[in-house]
Amino acid sequence: MKKILIVEDEPELRQLLASYLINDGYSVVEAEDGVAAIGLFGKEKVDLVILDIMIPKIDGYGVCEFVKKESDVPVIFLSALDDEKSMVKGYDSMADDYVTKPFSMPVFLRKVKAVLRRDTPSSAEEYAKVCYKDIVMIPDMAKVMVGGKEIELTSKEYAILLTLIENPGRVYTRDRLLEMLWDYSAIVDERIVDSHIKNLRHKVGEGVIETVRGRGYRVAQTDN
Repeated sequence: MKKILIVEDEPELRQLLASYLINDGYSVVEAEDGVAAIGLFGKEKVDLVILDIMIPKIDGYGVCEFVKKESDVPVIFLSALDDEKSMVKGYDSMADDYVTKPFSMPVFLRKVKAVLRRDTPSSAEEYAKVCYKDIVMIPDMAKVMVGGKEIELTSKEYAILLTLIENPGRVYTRDRLLEMLWDYSAIVDERIVDSHIKNLRHKVGEGVIETVRGRGYRVAQTDN
């Protein structure tokens, strides 16, 4: 069983992350500040560090530097700092991935799995793919290609598209999508779903996601 160190000073989010990771089959240890994180890292044999940047005592950059000097354990930054400068600094600190808050928990779990798989010497293993028409999604790598070309989606866009494609024919209401994909965020207007759907249609094609009037959204039915 893979062991993950969560370093997050927000108790509710830390506990939520721990709950999801445990339910996904991981063992978890937790720290609320940089000093505690370094102490735990020295005691526990962990396979991955989930690391907030703005934590007390020693910030995430300092903890990441320590981890990378002492080991080859992968690090995923988890931060509300979504500006380019902060993200570049995170990757310059040798982080293996950078996830901005708020985020989709299903996509976050996929990223965890992808980082752990990249860290495992099993290059011969084929990644599972989810396909719909000319769209190919690789959930373990959080990648999507349309017509053979990789495109960029936000974490929420990716989560919505994956949910719809993995459940062809099923109609998802706005409320259901909000419940599934905005599960830890503050209360949000359900119209934000419409905005993400509009952006998705622009990126993957207008005919991919159809509106079922009075009910919600689903992927367009393919011709038999």
